[in-house]
Amino acid sequence: MSADPGSVRYPVPSGSLAARLPAAALAAGSVGALASAVNRLLVSRGRDPHTWVLDAERIAASFTADRLMRIGGEPVQGFAPMSGFFAAADGWVRTHANYPHHRTRLLAALDLPADADPGMLSVRIGELSASDVENRCADADAVATRVRTEEEWAAHPQSLAASAGPLVAMTATGAHSGAALSVADPVRPLAGLRVLDLTRVLAGPVAARALALLGAQVLRVDPPHLHEIDWQHRDTGQGKRSTLLDLTTAADLDTMRGLVATTDVLVTGYRPGSLDRFHLTGDAPGLVRASVSAWGDRGPWASRRGFDSIVQAASGIALVEGGEHPGVLPAQVLDHASGYLLAAGIVDAVTRRDADARGRDVSVSLARTARTLLDLPGRVASPAQPLAVGPSAAITHGAITTARPALPGYSEYPFPAHDWGADAPHWV
Repeated sequence: MSADPGSVRYPVPSGSLAARLPAAALAAGSVGALASAVNRLLVSRGRDPHTWVLDAERIAASFTADRLMRIGGEPVQGFAPMSGFFAAADGWVRTHANYPHHRTRLLAALDLPADADPGMLSVRIGELSASDVENRCADADAVATRVRTEEEWAAHPQSLAASAGPLVAMTATGAHSGAALSVADPVRPLAGLRVLDLTRVLAGPVAARALALLGAQVLRVDPPHLHEIDWQHRDTGQGKRSTLLDLTTAADLDTMRGLVATTDVLVTGYRPGSLDRFHLTGDAPGLVRASVSAWGDRGPWASRRGFDSIVQAASGIALVEGGEHPGVLPAQVLDHASGYLLAAGIVDAVTRRDADARGRDVSVSLARTARTLLDLPGRVASPAQPLAVGPSAAITHGAITTARPALPGYSEYPFPAHDWGADAPHWV
């Protein structure tokens, strides 16, 4: 998904995403991929393409929204106390316990009581090997990984599986009988497109938020028993409506199937295969099915849970950025970049559907994006400290301050995030 000549102008990377690895280049490249895809859509529908001038500070602000965000003037907490690096008996592990059910599983996997504190967790992990912690957590459906070098990861079966194929995978599916959408407003070229957002945390919600920015009607659907972390929803829920459906009940499953039958794009971010039992997409010809996963849909870890921080640790990024003690990228770069790449793939799938009336499957994985970052040129031995973004990259609505969109030409999203689950499960 390369840019058309002269249509996307890339900035000199700012210091806001300074790192040993070229995180700023990956960030700009992913946003540029979306801009290029929009241009291909515009040209295919007889409109002039935009000349996009990407803004390094706006991109950095969007990617570091957790540091920029304020709710009632107060900063938000990016990670829970039990999410982080812990020293094992023979190395390091990274845990993820931001959600209550992940914390519960982590403690159970390590034979700790439900009221254990981070100190008790640290002591317990120190008694075990890093591989033991990783395997116990995998068996318990908890989230933790051994911190690996990039050489160890390159030889790992999951790395080999996830690294195969394109950065954004796309395959054609069934025929579609509907007419192509017209572009009445080149600023909102996806107006009329219906998008169901069945994703959580960052990468998938970022992709669907980008589609909403471009004019699509986006309805996010969550199970009522898994409440989203509020600040994440306030950030990635901008421009979307939010509803709750329990797919284990017949009534809500029927409602969901009705929504899928009338949507253009279904975006999912749950583990590969986890929604198959609901048989949601069998009667939806022409549907663009987009998915994001941590590890890809093949390999021994395909069904494992994972997040940006976990993939950074497993893939070698953490040791590249740290040293003896693991470090981190200056943002959840894998999540955000994967989200923009998925959005670009979706726009391209819609463009191709106009031409051949066929739906598409589009997918990205954080592990594949990590491989791209590790392979990019431009590493530095001693990066500067990341700079804070300026106030012009933020916008405030009521009590909520968030980052402006990364895509140039848009000062803000169509509307602030609705309260989680506040909307009815139907199209407007």
